[in-house]
Amino acid sequence: MGVVKATGVVVAAGMGVVGALHAVWAVSPWPLRTPEEFADVVVGTGEGVPPAAACLGVAGLLGAASYLVAAEAGVVPAVGPARVRRAGVRTVSAVMLARGVGGLALFGTVVERSERFRRLDRRYYSPLCLALGVGAAVVGRARQ
Repeated sequence: MGVVKATGVVVAAGMGVVGALHAVWAVSPWPLRTPEEFADVVVGTGEGVPPAAACLGVAGLLGAASYLVAAEAGVVPAVGPARVRRAGVRTVSAVMLARGVGGLALFGTVVERSERFRRLDRRYYSPLCLALGVGAAVVGRARQ
């Protein structure tokens, strides 16, 4: 398996798992115990759990992103024009990189979030987004 294909597998799997977790959050705060704890850990505010539609929307976008990366890497059968898939993968990369950089730059300075969320964002959320964004960029760049 080549580097691009392996990168595509890892990135698509990561996005798929995170997307599935967002789908679960439409009906449950799992693995956290309460909606209040979820709001603190995942959202960073005490404003409660996001609406189910928002969680499902993010889950759907992550599922689509997972497919685009996997298809562009040659892991799953591709449908549609190659240039549309490539543009989709580049968009996925840009969004994930923006979330990763934005989280590190904005949370706790411009955008108020709980200390627990900021700590988790610096340690896990933003680095994961950056890694997925770089991986998607590798896949998008390799298939020109």
